[in-house]
Amino acid sequence: MSAAVSDLAIPQSILDTDLYKLTMQQAVLHHFPDVVATYHFTNRSSSVLFSRQCIERFRTAVSQFTTVSLTDLEIQWLKKSCPYLTPEYLSYLASYRYKPEQVKIRYVPVTSDNLQGSLEIDVVGPWVETILWEVPLMACLSESYFQVVDVDWNYDHQFDLAYSKAKTLLEANCHFSEFGTRRRRSFQTQDIVVQALVRASKDITTGGLSGTSNVHLAQLYDITPVGTIAHEWFMGVAALKGYQNANTVALRLWEEVYMDRQAPLIALTDTFTTDAFIKDFMADPELAQRWTGLRQDSGDPLVFGPRIKKMYQALGIPLNSKSLVYSDALTTDKCLTIKKQCDELNFDRVSFGIGTFLTNDFRKLSNGDKSKALNIVIKLSSVNYKPCVKLSDDLNKTTGDKKTVEIVRQVYGL
Repeated sequence: MSAAVSDLAIPQSILDTDLYKLTMQQAVLHHFPDVVATYHFTNRSSSVLFSRQCIERFRTAVSQFTTVSLTDLEIQWLKKSCPYLTPEYLSYLASYRYKPEQVKIRYVPVTSDNLQGSLEIDVVGPWVETILWEVPLMACLSESYFQVVDVDWNYDHQFDLAYSKAKTLLEANCHFSEFGTRRRRSFQTQDIVVQALVRASKDITTGGLSGTSNVHLAQLYDITPVGTIAHEWFMGVAALKGYQNANTVALRLWEEVYMDRQAPLIALTDTFTTDAFIKDFMADPELAQRWTGLRQDSGDPLVFGPRIKKMYQALGIPLNSKSLVYSDALTTDKCLTIKKQCDELNFDRVSFGIGTFLTNDFRKLSNGDKSKALNIVIKLSSVNYKPCVKLSDDLNKTTGDKKTVEIVRQVYGL
C-alpha cells in the first residue's frame, strides 16, 4: 500500500488523543477555568524541512478539526471505562469544539524556490480549551509529512513487526502499554500496532498489555485507556502558584480532583528534575504514601530505579506497594534491561509506556535504511502570560524562558 494517500490527517474522534489530555483538561476545568495559555512548537530535528505542500495540507486539516465531537456512544463508554471523569466534565467535553483560530501556523521558506522551509506553530486561548490541541496537532503534522514529503515507505510487515516486539516483551514477563499517538506515522499505523499488541497479548500468557494511551483505540479494541500526568500540569501550576514546593502543590491540586475517584495516582518526576521532585516528596511522607507510583521520562533509567528505592526506603515505604512506569524513548532491548534491574531491586510493579518505537518504526523502501520519525514537541509556553519551563533530567530537553529556568535552579539548589 502506498504511503501517499489523499485523506487529510484529522482526528478519527475527539477521543483520538492521549488519556492524560482528558484528565488534565478536567483538572484545569476544576482549578483554572479562566486561565489563558500559550503553546509553542519545536522541531528538534532542525535539519528536517517541510514542503509548502505539506504545510498547506496540514493547515487545511487543522481547519477541519471543527467536525470532530463527542458522540453519545463515546460518553457512555467513558462513564464505564473512566469513572474518574465526572458528569460535569463529560458534559463540558460533549460541548467542546476545536477552534482552529487558536492555532497560528507560519511557514518560513528557506530555499530559493520557496518550496522548502521551517515551521512555526503557536496555540493561544483559554487553557481549558487549548489543552486538547497538542497531541492531535503533532499527530496531524507527522502524518502530513509522511504523506507528501517522505514517501519512501509503506505499511508492509507492520503488523508482524509490532507482534514480534510484543511477543519479546510478554515472554520476558514485561507489562507495557502503547504510548505512540503524538509521533505516529499515521492513524493507520497506530491502528495496526494496537491490533498486533492485542493479538499477542491473547496468544502469550506471561507479562501483559496494560492498554493504550489513545482513548479512541482503547474503545475500539476494548482495552484499558492508560495515562498519568504530563509535564504540562506541573509547569502550569508552578507558573501560577510559585516554584517553591512546586511538585507538592501540583500533586495536591491533582488529588483534589482525583483522590476519591478510583484514579491511579502516578506522578511524573522530572519536570524540574528528579532531584527537585525527591526533595519535595521527602518533605511530605504522607504524600509519598498516597501516590501509587512514579514515572521516569528523561535521564538515565538505570540511575532512576536505585534512587527511587533509596528514597522509599528512607521514608519507610515498602517497595512492593509502589509502581514504576518508564516511558523515555523505549525499545524492547531497553525495556528488558530496565526490567532485569527492577527485578534485582525488588520492584514488583513495573510497566513500560512505549511510543515512537511502536508507531513510527519504518524502513526506507529504496535502500532498507531507517526511515526516521520526526522529533517534534509542542510544549506549554505560558499561563496567564507567565512563562512556563521544563528542566528535565536531560539537559537537551530543557525548555522555556531562561530567566525562569535559573529561578527554578536557585529554588531547588540545582
